[in-house]
Amino acid sequence: MENKDNQNSETNPIESDLKDKNKQNLDSDLDKKKEKNTEEVKKSPEEIIFDLEDKLARTFAEMENQRRRFEKEKEDAFEYGGFALAKETLNVIDNLERSKQVLENDEKLKNTEALKKILDHLEIINKDLISIFSKNNIKPIDCIGKKLDPNFHQAMIEIEDKTKDPGTIIQEIQKGFTIKDRLLRPSLVGVSKKSENNDTKSEENKENINK
Repeated sequence: MENKDNQNSETNPIESDLKDKNKQNLDSDLDKKKEKNTEEVKKSPEEIIFDLEDKLARTFAEMENQRRRFEKEKEDAFEYGGFALAKETLNVIDNLERSKQVLENDEKLKNTEALKKILDHLEIINKDLISIFSKNNIKPIDCIGKKLDPNFHQAMIEIEDKTKDPGTIIQEIQKGFTIKDRLLRPSLVGVSKKSENNDTKSEENKENINK
């Protein structure tokens, strides 16, 4: 019996290490809490109130930014939600214009009553589409006679024209459209340029005058 009591009374090294580590952890946690409490005690009531007001102001600012962001996304979805559909629908107008050109160039149909009726119907459909677009703030770009604007026009060819200033749009290859204040599709155009022969002659005349 005495031997058993002596064995139990002996300290287990592993258990002792665990107890020491737990004690150290507890002491460390207590020290941290004391430091935190000491810092809070050092702050005056005015400083604590200021910190709380600052945190509250930052929270409200973040909430306001999120609200504005959500409002902007909602407005864009409402205003431009049909952007992709509108752009695809422009193909219908393009196909109507191509069909009109094919029919007008058909030798068998030229100057016939049938051709006139078909063209009239195509024109009605085209006007109806433009009207529907206009009601939804989708409008064609007016470009003939205007100066080339990269924001709305895309130059495809240059055409010699001494009656127009260089860079003036004199041909519309494909009609462009806007949706509200955004570009839906640029106008594909031909622009004027100076005649090379005229430029050469004018230079020669200047040289002769100088001589």
